[in-house]
Amino acid sequence: MGWLSDNVNLFSLIAAIVILVLTIFIAGLLIKKMRDSKADGELTDHKWDGIAEFKNNIPIGYAICFLGLIFWGFWYMFVGYPLDSYSQIGDYNQQVDTHNKKFEQKWQNLDNTDLIQMGEGIFLVQCSQCHGIDAEGMDGKAQNLHRWGKEEGIIYTIEHGSSGLGYPIDMPPFEGAISKEDSKAIAVYVMNVLSDKKKNINDVKDSNKRSVLQDEIKKGKQAFDSMCASCHGNDGAGNDGMAADLRKYGTFDFVKNVLEHGKKGNIGEMPSFAYRNFTDTQIKAISAYIGSLQPLSDE
Repeated sequence: MGWLSDNVNLFSLIAAIVILVLTIFIAGLLIKKMRDSKADGELTDHKWDGIAEFKNNIPIGYAICFLGLIFWGFWYMFVGYPLDSYSQIGDYNQQVDTHNKKFEQKWQNLDNTDLIQMGEGIFLVQCSQCHGIDAEGMDGKAQNLHRWGKEEGIIYTIEHGSSGLGYPIDMPPFEGAISKEDSKAIAVYVMNVLSDKKKNINDVKDSNKRSVLQDEIKKGKQAFDSMCASCHGNDGAGNDGMAADLRKYGTFDFVKNVLEHGKKGNIGEMPSFAYRNFTDTQIKAISAYIGSLQPLSDE
């Protein structure tokens, strides 16, 4: 009987008993009246085939119950439940929040290898139904995540466009309008200069490779300023929310945004996973796992 400790349940039980008692009492009075009353009284002017209707006032008990039910309904909605008291949904959300805080405390110091392992487990349970257990997108049914967050992902987006992330501007496909060389250069520029994932170019030990990369970045900046900056801004920040913030491409923040809002893309619709209440550690793990995937050799 522990459920009686809940005030809403207790009140509902008492109200149900009162309604049942009143119903039996009033029904008994009306049945007695039908059995004992005589066919007399004031008739209305409405007649049909010689049959007329008595002028009967609304039973006082019925009127009291009706008005009482209206007042109770207002109390129930605005004072008792669900706006100002216990609810199963609210209780569930509190339990999830408590669990997530314990989860964050326990796993907050994972290294990258452990994050990748955790992310793979989450991916297989939550994402593989659409993206496939190999994350290749199941022959175009969903995005191929092997290229996402990398230069290959930028090139794919330039060629095929992007839509459905909730920005006022959808990106049209530029295949044919931008050469493959310029697409590659823009991708190098975005991933090495704009994205928070950028690497230090000075870490490239081979001077020839570093020189080639610097030339590619310079060429990519010129192409970006010409073709992309009008929507994404010169700094790639997205012009105050008009387009995607390329500084966050491939990062935790970008993954979190997609999981929370979903995506209606050219391939299909990805629902929002906000209901799933992923913790920041879980999102970092998903991001780490996707980042660990290598582009396929034929891309």
